Amino acid sequence: MHITRRTVLASSAAALVARPTFAQDVIKVGVISSQTGPFAAVGRQMTAGIRLYMQEHGDVVAGKKIEIVLRDDAGVADQARRQAQELVASGQVQFLAGFTLTPAALAAAPIATQAKTPMVVMVGATSIIPDRSPFIVRSHLSVPQFAVPYGRWIAEQQVKTLITLVADYGPGQDYEGFLSQGFQERGGKVIANLRVPLASPDFAPFLQRVANEKPDGLFIFVPAGGVANVLMKQIKERGLVENGVKLFAETNIVDDELVDSMGDVAIGAVTIGAYSSSHDSDKNRKFVEAFRKQNNVRPNIVGVAGYDGMHFIYEALRKTNGSTDGTKNLQAMMDLEWESPRGPVKLDPATRDLIQNAYVRRTERAANGELQNIEFATIPMVKDPTRPAKP
Repeated sequence: MHITRRTVLASSAAALVARPTFAQDVIKVGVISSQTGPFAAVGRQMTAGIRLYMQEHGDVVAGKKIEIVLRDDAGVADQARRQAQELVASGQVQFLAGFTLTPAALAAAPIATQAKTPMVVMVGATSIIPDRSPFIVRSHLSVPQFAVPYGRWIAEQQVKTLITLVADYGPGQDYEGFLSQGFQERGGKVIANLRVPLASPDFAPFLQRVANEKPDGLFIFVPAGGVANVLMKQIKERGLVENGVKLFAETNIVDDELVDSMGDVAIGAVTIGAYSSSHDSDKNRKFVEAFRKQNNVRPNIVGVAGYDGMHFIYEALRKTNGSTDGTKNLQAMMDLEWESPRGPVKLDPATRDLIQNAYVRRTERAANGELQNIEFATIPMVKDPTRPAKP
């Protein structure tokens, strides 16, 4: 049998489904995640992080056995909603978790509210997600949490004029608006906000405009994978950086799992993110070693968010002595503070998001020959500046 990264991560997801035990001794976590479809790689990172946390911390908390009930939404929001409804019906699960995409999290939110079931969102990054249910907490990040301070930081790098080039969908539009906001707060001028169709993008006319306008900086945001590869190659071919345009991007462009396959075109990319697999801490080195051994792939922020999301659940159960009361478990999560593989984090009760470091990184070829995102600046303990969550 030929073993690939996909095979290992898929088997990791399958291993999450535990054998049934007596109901009164069990806490069940319903994980809704894309295991098939276009976002399966994201779902597999998440479930790998969940599995690693349980492997390291055991599957018994406060005398209760933890079982994962895994459902594949295939990236379809309505399917995620139906699965959430089925899982909470008749008390099948005591927690909901996962949610690979924002639409899936938004679709399931009313069900968490109605059932008073804590819902740990491990990926969706749209700012409004926690506002849709008082039972939602998030172990990932929000777009404005990183876009606003990054815009400010870019302006502080002697960048006076900027063009943004983003994929024309929710997260791209959010990055465009919030990064522009931060940049303008520091006196920068945004020359143009350019949006590229998400389906079959043609970057040529947009990059030609950048070449014609000659801004000090260009910010780009597109989904990770093939599209990001194409955009980076076209920027390189047009010589924009060589002609004085400073290039800035969000972490998706050089995703930790995929960056090594991009080749030299990624070298020198300056990005912002919550996590890099090269983060310099003993906690992270141990995490990366264990994750790679288990999955034959480097972790990215989604793997860390799955890992940290399980920490929410375990700590809540420890505090409540294994309670199945959703309201008590939710309150037990508030103000959690610990050292994550990404660095120091704190769950903010006002927003139900993590307060965490934002790292500015540069993609470099490491001594072992791998491309890595090397942190060189830290914006400490940032929170979403656009909200607290509504009660």
